[in-house]
Amino acid sequence: MKQIVLAGGCFWGMEAYFQQLSGVVQTEVGYANGTADNPTYEEVCRHTTGHAEVLKLKYDPEATTLETLLKHFWKVIDPTLVNRQGGDVGSQYRTGIYYMDADDVPVIQQSMAAEQKHYDKPIVTEVVPLGKYFPAETYHQHYLDKNPGGYCHIDISDLSLIE
Repeated sequence: MKQIVLAGGCFWGMEAYFQQLSGVVQTEVGYANGTADNPTYEEVCRHTTGHAEVLKLKYDPEATTLETLLKHFWKVIDPTLVNRQGGDVGSQYRTGIYYMDADDVPVIQQSMAAEQKHYDKPIVTEVVPLGKYFPAETYHQHYLDKNPGGYCHIDISDLSLIE
């Protein structure tokens, strides 16, 4: 199995979307690339930790590719917005691709270059190695499964996004 960590605004919608994709074998929401150890949701929301809300994906490279996952990532975010997705505003809602395998960097760079052709403004999605990562609290895991009416900047009812 391979792993990648994606920041695309609120992690609830990212998880609900990506867990529907073929080849994704596990999802976990958490906090990444900040300065604090074991931050809480409240601390992250106070903008004191520097963490982004993220989705950690474990996927089967024989069933899907990083390129395919990144195509889906670009579908559900606006990569030209700084510290914002949908109605969520703050540095924890920045977009990012956090890799654990340096061999993924060329795939990420090619994907980003292809996506840039769709925008007049520059893509501001950060691409850096995964630094600190901490799972979010249990109540955040699979949140929209447990709370189907919960807020989400991604229209997960639109399954055409997944095709």
